[in-house]
Amino acid sequence: MAKVEIYTWRACPFCVRAKALLDRKGVDYTEYAIDGDERAREAMAQRTGSGRRSVPQVFIDGQHVGGCDDLHALERGGRLDPLLAG
Repeated sequence: MAKVEIYTWRACPFCVRAKALLDRKGVDYTEYAIDGDERAREAMAQRTGSGRRSVPQVFIDGQHVGGCDDLHALERGGRLDPLLAG
């Protein structure tokens, strides 16, 4: 199983949707709740490779896959399960 990491803000509806998708799929993930932590947000943005500062940001096996809409698009396209399989 792949290592999944997600950067979130606790009250973010897009974060809730992304985590709900992962939960429905039975995925164990590490959540980094970065509410108001500007240093953590900057580190996340650098890690994306494109400077994305919005949340959530999802990484699978260290690869940046994007935010909530990106995660759901992978699911709709049948490309999420292979990534999660590792």
